[in-house]
This record gives sequence, C-alpha cells and structure tokens, in this order.
Amino acid sequence: MFIAVYRWTVKKGMEDQFREGWRRGTVAIRRKHASFGSRLHRTIDGDFVGYAQWPSREKWQAVFDSGFPHDDREASAMFRDAVDVSHGVELLMEVTDDLLDLVRA
Repeated sequence: MFIAVYRWTVKKGMEDQFREGWRRGTVAIRRKHASFGSRLHRTIDGDFVGYAQWPSREKWQAVFDSGFPHDDREASAMFRDAVDVSHGVELLMEVTDDLLDLVRA
C-alpha cells in the first residue's frame, strides 16, 4: 500500500466548504481511480492534512500526473475556492506494518 500526505491552509470561514469539497472529491477519485480513500485531519495550527491510501505508488503517480480528474466538478470548485495555500505533497510513504484497527475505529 502507498500513502500520499497533503497539506492545505484554508481561507478563514470556508472550512466547511473545503471539507465538503474534499469529501465529495475523495469519493469521486475513489470511484474513478480505485484509490483506497483518504482521511482528513486538522492540525493544531488550523491547517488541514489529507492522508490518502493507494494500491501502489505507480497507480498514485499516474493519477497525480493527470491532475486527479473526476466527474464532480462542483466539488473541485468548492475545494479550490476554499484553499488559501496548497502546500502540496508533504510525504510519500510505503506501508511496512499496519496495526490500525478499522473495525474498532
């Protein structure tokens, strides 16, 4: 499994719009490109960090290089409009050991 981590600074007051655009976009990307989905986190300083799981680095790279196209244009617009600064890809990682308990989570 391959992980990509992204970070965004969102315009003040647009956090809910960002989160909705992110959720809808993530669902559309998962549906179109067979990713494993993502988790969105909020840092202590207020930025948002997305942790996206993919079957392989090659699959992620191909979709990343194409700009993550999907069929929910409204979600993309909501997301883009709410972002003040896109810090881009923060980390690229391969999973070596996985002890997350998704059943209990």
